[in-house]
Amino acid sequence: MRVMVDTNILFSAILFPDSTPARALQQLCDTNSLVLCDYVINELYEAISAKRPDLLADAQLLIAELDYELVCAAQSTQGLITDPKDSPILNAAIAADVDIIISGDKHFLSLDLEKPKTMRAAEYLEHTKAED
Repeated sequence: MRVMVDTNILFSAILFPDSTPARALQQLCDTNSLVLCDYVINELYEAISAKRPDLLADAQLLIAELDYELVCAAQSTQGLITDPKDSPILNAAIAADVDIIISGDKHFLSLDLEKPKTMRAAEYLEHTKAED
């Protein structure tokens, strides 16, 4: 299964290494294929630099150590999501044929798409537990 994570999942995993988002990221990397788009990585670095610059090295290390497929964000909008900042991420997920997007963002979570499915980190953990 191909799974993309939103910026807030990576940010939470860095801030709180024992959190549900961190566990979901670990589970994803252990059992599925992680897909990241360049927009998410850039947004992560910008957020860390603005809010917690002391953790920038941790963010860079996490991105360097993760095993993932990098895809380019698609700037054209399909009008599927209400927040224009999220459109490049969703479009990249659709173009990359991602099965699931893990996010805490209400704009992603309110989507009702057949594919990609959107779910919170805790839902993803339950989903993968049910598959075992």
